[in-house]
Amino acid sequence: MFRTVTAGIDGSRESLAAAEWAAREARLRALPLRLVNVWEPVPEPMGRPPVLDAEPASEGQDGQDGQDGQDGQDGRAGPGPAADTGVGKVLREAADGIRQRHSEVDVSVEQLTGRASEELVRVAHGGDLLVLGSRGLSGLAGFLLGSVGLHVVAHTERPVVLVRAGERAADEHAPGAAGGPSAVTPFRPVVLGLDTAQPDHTLIRFAFEAAEARGAPLRILHDWRPPPHSGLRERPGLEADLDADVGEVEAGTLHEVLVPWRREFPGVVVVEESRRGKAAEHLLEASLDASLLVVGRRVRHSPVGVHVGPVVHAVLHHAGVPVVVVAHE
Repeated sequence: MFRTVTAGIDGSRESLAAAEWAAREARLRALPLRLVNVWEPVPEPMGRPPVLDAEPASEGQDGQDGQDGQDGQDGRAGPGPAADTGVGKVLREAADGIRQRHSEVDVSVEQLTGRASEELVRVAHGGDLLVLGSRGLSGLAGFLLGSVGLHVVAHTERPVVLVRAGERAADEHAPGAAGGPSAVTPFRPVVLGLDTAQPDHTLIRFAFEAAEARGAPLRILHDWRPPPHSGLRERPGLEADLDADVGEVEAGTLHEVLVPWRREFPGVVVVEESRRGKAAEHLLEASLDASLLVVGRRVRHSPVGVHVGPVVHAVLHHAGVPVVVVAHE
């Protein structure tokens, strides 16, 4: 499905966390890892190669969230002025660190120059699984998605992973025997939000493959709302009866959709949940005990605006685990 796992790097904490997650994912999938930096030249008289502090910045400036987290730093392939500046140094040091910690992963680096939003979309379209960092909201375990990251999610037709600053390998695993964090215990479940009215095979396959690679259960959530009915308040108990009937039908539909996938991935333990209510609320609740949250985004070919849908928007801003957005028709 993918040729490489690619992570955007700019030296920020969020981009470095994304690179670490990407390295672990590359190891799980037995794929090479590519680290890219996108540098955008600024016209004279302002034009100067960026010089980064010795300590990577924990947050980008407004509109510059570390490669999403790449806001304001963009790129075109090939060496350029940035290669000899602090940007190139950060890229090389990040690669060296990952090679030391993940010796089994083949790591390469690439310096790009241009507009970050366009270059990262191009990288994703090349067949990569693209991983971007996203600055955590102050006081909350969620995302602050910058303009570049939002543009990439909305305009690529390939899966994009958003990783918040502070993400650790142990966060994806169940607690150790003493109740503390551990990176060697079994993975927490992979959670998939699924619309049974138009189930997309690309989305479902990604979730099953992610769960299989981790040896983790796959928890599939389908949310539904009953059709409106008049006169329910005048007939006590009728609304509950209707909910029970609709819920049974929806649960059956979910089960039927997943039958061929259970056969293709017999080693994956599947937990099906068909629930009444709002999808975003249920997905965020489920993410509290998940290693990965997988959601779908319908491809919209609008020439203006950025559209990701309300459910994707909610989980991208508030989920406390890495989120994969899979585009589909």
